[in-house]
Amino acid sequence: METYTFLRALADSWVLLAMTLFFLGVILWAYRPGSRRMHDEISQIPLRDDTESLGNGGAK
Repeated sequence: METYTFLRALADSWVLLAMTLFFLGVILWAYRPGSRRMHDEISQIPLRDDTESLGNGGAK
């Protein structure tokens, strides 16, 4: 079997299946129960006061 033909058949079947399963896994992980609070916290990062992250009580 020629190398190109083998790689093409592999990509058309198993790699496509693996990529689809990975995509579905990422979607299920993002929408899993209990992740809402984490996503809400992450969405507020751009709106936080910069002095909060300094860890010295807000003094610059």
